[in-house]
Amino acid sequence: MSTVVRIVADHVYVNDDDGTVLSAGVVEIDGGLITSVEPVSGSRPRGEGVLDLGESILMPGLVNAHAHTPMSLMRGVSEGHSLLTLEGWLGAIRSLEAHLTPELVPASVAVSCAEMIASGTTTFADQYFYAEQYLPVIRDSGLRAAVAYGIVELGDDDARAAGLAAAEAFLESAGDDPLVRGWVGPHAFFVDNQLEAIDAELAMARRHGAGLHTHYGTSAEEEEACQRDYGRSALSIMREIGLFDVPLLLAHCNAIARDELALLAGTRATIVPAASVAMISGAEAPPVREALDAGVNVALGTDNWCGDNNADLFEEMRTLGKLAAFTAKTPNSIPPRELIALATWRGHRALGGSDDDGRLVAGAVADVIALPVGALHRGPAGAQSLASALAYGASGFSSTDVMTAGRWLKRDGALTTVDLPSARAQQQRDFDELMARVRAA
Repeated sequence: MSTVVRIVADHVYVNDDDGTVLSAGVVEIDGGLITSVEPVSGSRPRGEGVLDLGESILMPGLVNAHAHTPMSLMRGVSEGHSLLTLEGWLGAIRSLEAHLTPELVPASVAVSCAEMIASGTTTFADQYFYAEQYLPVIRDSGLRAAVAYGIVELGDDDARAAGLAAAEAFLESAGDDPLVRGWVGPHAFFVDNQLEAIDAELAMARRHGAGLHTHYGTSAEEEEACQRDYGRSALSIMREIGLFDVPLLLAHCNAIARDELALLAGTRATIVPAASVAMISGAEAPPVREALDAGVNVALGTDNWCGDNNADLFEEMRTLGKLAAFTAKTPNSIPPRELIALATWRGHRALGGSDDDGRLVAGAVADVIALPVGALHRGPAGAQSLASALAYGASGFSSTDVMTAGRWLKRDGALTTVDLPSARAQQQRDFDELMARVRAA
């Protein structure tokens, strides 16, 4: 029996450098890969294996390059705090995490996966501890993911040893899954992971062919620590010890040294802004335009949903676009096609994907989403490009269909791989238990 699926839609957003849109178009998928993308010539294809989505836009699935899926358990608890400072994080989140145990995590991961699927995300990069407990939840969801085991040291030798051992065990147990891979997750270089830990984390990543997923430049704390302890900039030390030679996600980068962005150009490092969190936290705007102009890869992330209540990467696109223009005092500082690139192929590149992944071209992974034309807040035909309508007028939650690696995760508006009501019910029980522990302490 053939596994080939041919998806037809009124508009196919190819996501290439020319902004190609096929109206109408057909995308052929086989074995989890796109095998062809063609304009519809004459009558629309029909028959076995053909799915015609009608008045829809078919486009690549979105990539959330910085998330903490278990933290939907604590959604809302950090309001009024900045999680981008060590003080705010310790007070609002770490104080609760002190009472967290592994069994309280999986249901919240299921909730987070469901919300990402529902809003058009097909791939994500995660970072948290207890990852061995929730890895099966991610696999069951069907999402593509790089799951980094979080390591928090805070200058404690025992905590460092325990975190490194747990991360090593996690990577050894993660196996060779084609969709869900294990990574290493230092919480923050030089701030709560000192040089000895960083060296060990880098060696671990190299042993396992994994990447590193960390926070960087949330404030100026890394730079201040390195200037104080080593008399040099943080980025120069990171380059010297080889951190840019492995896949490296640097989340936030609000306070990254603008004059040193060129150190990241042409390396395997990616900066991952989270514009909504930067604004909510009262932080500096990340220098996305400057980074792109310097040749640095940039992807898009939501961060945790304590500081950002929304999984929708379309909202992150337009928030970043507006923030960049407001900061630069330049309209369209990051054009819509570039915003979409940050949430698609640049995210795949950050996670080690091929150059074609995140585009609708032959050979790319079959990660696609469909949105109804009627759900876009779009101007008259010819007045606004499709890229602009997607970046500034779409909601991921309007998506009707979501596919990862040729498998439907959402079909006709319904989730197919996650039981969201059950996960939410369990999440509430888990939260009640966590708060009972906090009150009893």
